Amino acid sequence: MIASLALHGPVQVELILVKEQNGVQFTASTLVVAAGAGPVAAPPQTDPSGGPVERETWGKKIDFLLSVIGFAVDLANVWRFPYLCYKNGGGAFLVPYMFFMVIAGMPLFYMELALGQYNREGAAGVWKICPIFKGVGYTVILISLYVGFYYNVIISWALFYLFSSFTSELPWVHCNNTWNSPNCSDWAHNSSINDSHKATPAQEYFERGVLHIQDSGGIDDLGKPRWQLTSCLAVVIVLLYFSLWKGVKTSGKVVWITATMPYLVLTVLLIRGVTLPGAMDGIRAYLSVDFLRLCDAQVWIEAATQICFSLGVGFGVLIAFSSYNKFSNNCYRDAIITSSINSLTSFFSGFVVFSFLGYMSHKHNVPLDKVARDGAGLVFVIYPEAIATLPGSSVWAVIFFIMLLTLGIDSAVSVYTQTRTCTYAATHTTTQPHNLKGCFVAILGTLIVEVNEVKGVFGGVDIEHGFDDIEEMIGHRPGLYWRLCWKFVSPCFLLFMVVVSFATFNPPSYGSYTFPTWANMVGWCLAISSMSMVPLYAIYKLCSLPGKFCDVSLSTIGVNTFYSLLLTVLPKNADSGIHPK
Repeated sequence: MIASLALHGPVQVELILVKEQNGVQFTASTLVVAAGAGPVAAPPQTDPSGGPVERETWGKKIDFLLSVIGFAVDLANVWRFPYLCYKNGGGAFLVPYMFFMVIAGMPLFYMELALGQYNREGAAGVWKICPIFKGVGYTVILISLYVGFYYNVIISWALFYLFSSFTSELPWVHCNNTWNSPNCSDWAHNSSINDSHKATPAQEYFERGVLHIQDSGGIDDLGKPRWQLTSCLAVVIVLLYFSLWKGVKTSGKVVWITATMPYLVLTVLLIRGVTLPGAMDGIRAYLSVDFLRLCDAQVWIEAATQICFSLGVGFGVLIAFSSYNKFSNNCYRDAIITSSINSLTSFFSGFVVFSFLGYMSHKHNVPLDKVARDGAGLVFVIYPEAIATLPGSSVWAVIFFIMLLTLGIDSAVSVYTQTRTCTYAATHTTTQPHNLKGCFVAILGTLIVEVNEVKGVFGGVDIEHGFDDIEEMIGHRPGLYWRLCWKFVSPCFLLFMVVVSFATFNPPSYGSYTFPTWANMVGWCLAISSMSMVPLYAIYKLCSLPGKFCDVSLSTIGVNTFYSLLLTVLPKNADSGIHPK
């Protein structure tokens, strides 16, 4: 159509970003032909009342900040960071953690906020800046869906525990329940039973009372769904639906509860925890400094891994959230504030966790490393066991699991907000088992996304346009530090993390159970199904080009040739950066 209009004279294309109506984003395009040169294209889209449609924005600035904080601060802040800090030299672990935060975490966080805010699109729509990389957006959609399924199940466990806490005596206190085995003892470490078979009441409640692992021979024998857990999962899905059904106007209000409740509960638990005997021993162990551990490469790898995933970059959520900001919003300040709060929350939660772990160590007269663990075992076994020994244990259990529930719902709402934004943008902009899933999809997929994001946004010939765009929004250009990180440091860091992830990969397991080969293959298929979107869409884009590029054998395209061809895919006036095209 443009070719035919060009016969009538100069043509200007005006792109107007307009409002999201009922979850659907609209982008209106108007072709303006010089006076007397011929017909004009259809006018911009309007809402049912006939007026121009404007894109939805956050009701208040605090809604955006709480949403970002709620997404970044999740269960991993409670169950992973404190243990990593304890295991890797205590306070010394903060050295590599802060180092990687400064050179990679904050720059990537800032980049995603700026990218979404300037283009006012989700993680798929923003790739109008570099169409060949639009597969990154589709990768983000799939990763978010996979991780969302995984996350919903964990939230349903927390909801099941919450319902189970409304009793006069918590069900994980004794070994006289129907699900208990002969190997159950009130405290496994003081039992005379063989070490390989010891189990506490809390451990057996989680594995045998909640998950019913004893009824399954492995992943190839899953058994029937338990109606209790299925009902909890259904409740979680309903909660998420009503948190999202009116877009950011709804989710922006939900986060006032879900993002602030964890801080209130953590503070209450800390006040209670530090009054328990042995609590200070646990806190001292958490903060003890062993600088010799910094000579171990694994410590640096774990610090880098924690930074990659604790901030939530690579999931597209930050891009989606910032796309609802006002154009002149100071995304630089937001990036500094929210990423700092996330790290401080991780550090603060360590005091809560280790005050109770120190209490458990003191109460049962065992070394701290016998009770310290990370992951689901901390929040569904160790912490419930510690709470069960307190006066008024049912009340403390309710408070604790409400915190887990709000932490989980907050992050799940964020993930599905991003998925919805990406999906609607992709479909309406037509011109342009848990260990396995968490291990394969979340870790490998998001690293690939981050690498391609940095390359796609700042990998062109003239990236100064991207810096000009940021200046247009916030009034000043990014400093030399940010420019160096985006150009060189962050890409090198991400490539290093990809290599390390593959080099140090170990097949997932659950306790003594090792997943069979076919299950690991399913995990790899899940990971590849998301990561493959990037090269597949790039190949499609190259093959769909008119002229000589359709005749090029893709097998002859090397890395440098690929990025040279990339420049031909960009619109004529598109050099690089986050400049909208």
